[in-house]
Amino acid sequence: MGEPEEIVPDSGAVFTFGKTKFAENIPSKFWFKNGIPTYLACGDEHTAVITGNSKLYMFGSNNWGQLGLGSKSAVCKPTCVKALKSEKVKLVACGRNHTLVATEGGKVYAVGGNNEGQLGLGDTEDRHTFDLIEFFTSQHQLKQLSAGSNTSAALTEDGKLFMWGENSEGQIGLDNVSNVYVPHQVTVGKPIAWISCGYYHSAFVTIEGELYTFGETECGKLGLPKQLLVNHKVPQLVPGIPKKVIQVACGGGHTVVLTEKGVYTFGLGQFGQLGLGTVVFESWEPKIIESVKDHKITYISCGENHTALITDIGRMYTFGDGRYGKLGLGMENFTNQFVPTLCSNFLRFKVYLVACGGCHMVVFATPRLVMEHIELGKICDSRIPEATSLPVSNLTSGNIFHRTLSARVRRREREASPDSLQMTQTLPPIKGTLESPVSFSPSSVPFCVSTSNLPEKMMTENEGPMELMEPDYFQDKMTKVKDTDSSSSADSKSLGETTNVLNMTHMMSLNSNEKSLKLSPIQKQKRFQRKRKEQRI
Repeated sequence: MGEPEEIVPDSGAVFTFGKTKFAENIPSKFWFKNGIPTYLACGDEHTAVITGNSKLYMFGSNNWGQLGLGSKSAVCKPTCVKALKSEKVKLVACGRNHTLVATEGGKVYAVGGNNEGQLGLGDTEDRHTFDLIEFFTSQHQLKQLSAGSNTSAALTEDGKLFMWGENSEGQIGLDNVSNVYVPHQVTVGKPIAWISCGYYHSAFVTIEGELYTFGETECGKLGLPKQLLVNHKVPQLVPGIPKKVIQVACGGGHTVVLTEKGVYTFGLGQFGQLGLGTVVFESWEPKIIESVKDHKITYISCGENHTALITDIGRMYTFGDGRYGKLGLGMENFTNQFVPTLCSNFLRFKVYLVACGGCHMVVFATPRLVMEHIELGKICDSRIPEATSLPVSNLTSGNIFHRTLSARVRRREREASPDSLQMTQTLPPIKGTLESPVSFSPSSVPFCVSTSNLPEKMMTENEGPMELMEPDYFQDKMTKVKDTDSSSSADSKSLGETTNVLNMTHMMSLNSNEKSLKLSPIQKQKRFQRKRKEQRI
């Protein structure tokens, strides 16, 4: 018979996709005993979660010490950062190899790689424990943090923007300066409402809803006409967006903009990350995504080469690079998506938060009420066209790959981490796009998630129970999950004082005999498999 299926609690769960280091990189989920996730951030292969009780949890790659746990060992399960337990953590941002944290009291901490001064500590020494950035005091009440490959940004409640780190392409908006090792204010004479750092470019939105971009100019990721590109190292107003801008998200080579009336994208599009269809490999000017014009989009997030959108009714659409399954579209769907594609796995959930990284994506969602699900079932999503793969013939010349990626690959190889041999991998070809493997050196796309759309009732821990749907989600063909009990134990031993207080980590496994999905806590899997062995005997 096996054990009964575990149902996601009414307080929700964090779902993981792609190369997260969690649960052997198989699509999985977890939740906390005491605390609801209120903030998510992804780097290249590391993740940060802030819970409602203001605790910070980290997991993933750690070759630069970016997890802030006092070592450089990878961590395969969410682990509480005990060094910050005395603080009330408010914000977090993950860069390619560094992490920023802000507290309720106005303190800002940094950890990880620091080769370009991105930690804001006045030097270029790496850190593996969180260090205080003395520049910020209680007078700087922060609204948002953001982090790029080697850059960092902090936005205050009163609209002041501070940036620091690498400025080789003008990505921190300071002309004629190479690197800045301590926070420095960037201004256009107007209060700023939103900030996003991409790999080598950045963008912000003013309180008036204007969009400014600066940094690297390749592929049109700045959305600027050619006559303005000469001043790309300082913030330039982006024309061509008719409505007031609300949010902006910067990826590796593309930019996504949320306005009052729609979503605009520009930059590199060869993986589908612009959502404009298979014929748009790049766009040098903002173009609206026609297929989601009739949907009320409330949040946008960019990974290196993929994008996620959340609607006002808690549905999620993803598009772009599908490697590692990071789009959340199923175990057998690793192909690129060139238009926004509904994540049908989440139809029985309401998505509140999403964060896209270089190689993965994490999502916080809660089960829907039965009546809510029935009502939403009446809404037809056929208006979103089915995604198609990019024909091989469209890429045979290789011009786009060479022009947009080769320089960046060489730069990343020069910046290779101590584990560069393990980080630089030859990726398998994507069905329908490439015939031969292409080598990439991973970087991060570091974006925080706003929790302003999280209902107030989700912030309390004593709410009455919600009626849950049956756990028949993720019905695609799943591969059998390996027993992770022993590996989890090994991780716990190596972490020492940093072990977490996670309640349950559930993974989905396929019963090969009964062809049915079973949801089992990791710590119970060994007992579950032993029971099945006894039954077979």
